[in-house]
Amino acid sequence: MAGYDTNPFADPVEVNPFQDPAVTQITSGGHGNIEEFNPFSENSRLTTNQKTVPVQPVMPSQPAVLQPSVEPSPQAVAAAAQASLLQQQEELDKKAAEIERKEKEMRNVNINLRQNNWPPLPARCPIKPCFYQDFSADIPADFQQTCKMLYYLWMFHSVTLLLNLLACLAYFTTKAEGGVDFGLSILWFVLFTPCAFLCWYRPIYKAFRTDSSFNFFWFFFIFFCQIIIYIIQAVGIPHWGDSGWIMALEVIKLNTAVSVIMMVVAAFFTVSAVLSVFLLKRVHSMYRRTGASFQRAQEEFSQGIFSNRTVQNAAAGAATSAARGAFQEN
Repeated sequence: MAGYDTNPFADPVEVNPFQDPAVTQITSGGHGNIEEFNPFSENSRLTTNQKTVPVQPVMPSQPAVLQPSVEPSPQAVAAAAQASLLQQQEELDKKAAEIERKEKEMRNVNINLRQNNWPPLPARCPIKPCFYQDFSADIPADFQQTCKMLYYLWMFHSVTLLLNLLACLAYFTTKAEGGVDFGLSILWFVLFTPCAFLCWYRPIYKAFRTDSSFNFFWFFFIFFCQIIIYIIQAVGIPHWGDSGWIMALEVIKLNTAVSVIMMVVAAFFTVSAVLSVFLLKRVHSMYRRTGASFQRAQEEFSQGIFSNRTVQNAAAGAATSAARGAFQEN
């Protein structure tokens, strides 16, 4: 019956987990090397005295506040714009006054440096020179010879008109009807001598000096008319005041000496016409090489007109008068 006294549900080998050698070894003699931890001891304070970083409190986020936009009023904008315009106008006026002052200074300097030297009159003469002329200083080297030839042509033209006056006087002494020719010859000498200098010689001098297309065109037009006048004078139509070939051959039966004098004058007119044609072609070829054009001449003319103070004052006066008339009508 002893076999029946055993517990069928018990383990055949009773095992106590606390009797395990590994556990008993630790629990029986393992406390020697382990010190009792005291949080208030000096060693524990040294090991735990580390710098701690305080936690910053989290502030609640504030909602974004939109600043109200302040727009300036139209009156303020207009006042600011007007003030800016007035300031700009003052600056422009100052600059214009400064430029005008400098221009006056430059003019005074140029006047002092470039004193008029033509016509070459003596210092005691009450009439002073009216023009400045210096080929070496004003005219480029390529154009100096042609410009001098035109100047000599004008001098030859003046001498020819003087000889024409003397020839017509001789004709008047031979023939009573020659009084009209003598009177007209005086007029041609007094009129054509300065007009030729001012109308075609000075423009070509300025054209060579400043490369001006407008002066070139002016010279071509007037000088072509001058050639036609030379041809008419060389022909010698009676009662026109010209001692030409017709009048010289007409008086050859009355007085041979007077006829010879008139023939010499007619030859001078012929030479003047031939030289004028030659120089006109030469100037035209130079003009084509300079790159001038009719459009450029128009631009120079318009710029000269608009920059002229007299024209500006006249235009301003006309505009003011027109505005006043319009207001009065209204």
